Amino acid sequence: MLGPSVGDRLAGRRRVAVIFAGRILHVAVNNSWISEHPPAVVDNTCRVDALGLLAVDAWFSVRKVADGITLVTEPHVDSLIRANFYYVHGSDADLVVDTGTGIASLARLPGGLVDTAKRVIAVATHTHYDHAGGMHEFGERLVHPREQESLAGKDQFASLLAHDFPAAWRSQVEDGDHQLPEVLVDAIPSEGFDPRDYRLTPVAATRLVDEGDKIELGNRVFEVMHTPGHSPGGICLLDREAGVLFSGDTIYDSRLFDELPGSDIGSYVKTIARLRSLAGIRMVCPGHDSCFDGNKLRELCDTYLSHHGQATTRTTTGPG
Repeated sequence: MLGPSVGDRLAGRRRVAVIFAGRILHVAVNNSWISEHPPAVVDNTCRVDALGLLAVDAWFSVRKVADGITLVTEPHVDSLIRANFYYVHGSDADLVVDTGTGIASLARLPGGLVDTAKRVIAVATHTHYDHAGGMHEFGERLVHPREQESLAGKDQFASLLAHDFPAAWRSQVEDGDHQLPEVLVDAIPSEGFDPRDYRLTPVAATRLVDEGDKIELGNRVFEVMHTPGHSPGGICLLDREAGVLFSGDTIYDSRLFDELPGSDIGSYVKTIARLRSLAGIRMVCPGHDSCFDGNKLRELCDTYLSHHGQATTRTTTGPG
């Protein structure tokens, strides 16, 4: 004889959401148990939206990675679009290198990080939506000429739902180790935010920057390097004096995407060979994953070039 059906087992019960180890679990409990154990209000910042997502106050995570450089991430977005962006303090002006998804306003960064009394310049290493979502919040917005139309909204793709991803994107970002979740966030930044309504805010650049241009902060000067491959107008920012390179999505310590719409492998190979030749690099601040040193930069470059059949010349270890 078969056991009781699912319907029989759930008769007289109600499904409720509980939070365990940071995840939402749905369980069936007796109605009598609910009446005897009314839900406790633990924290009024924990609310559940229609998709079963919690509203959280602490949307950003920040960590100092070097003198005057703070790494910012969005821990509640999927790893695919959990980009790094950086706040750099200068004596005369501050610099924001990339701006995240724009899901939450950067005004919510922890107190004291943003100096509202100073000039703040925002630069996009490229305009994929996980890097340029907050650009509209700044009065000074720098981007390469080949990315300016995308920043202004032309042919810009942005979504928090897996089913919206074009096939050309999904074929690149999904593999046996990672499949896109149905929703690319595990929380929401405020009550009423609906991931299904997420859009990027288009905005015009206020300055176009290209190869050799300088971004001056007073005690820091960043040189713009045009590094196409991942995207047509991708740039890196190099502080030669400090040996610091902001690399965006051009190089980081995991799989590099070189077949997205707008990518070009031939350009990417030349860019990576150029980065490998840089001397004096002490720290690379990438668009994803952890920061690393010059030795690791050369190792990652060698791996990419080898994958594409390009010979490299080995150099000695040490900074640069």
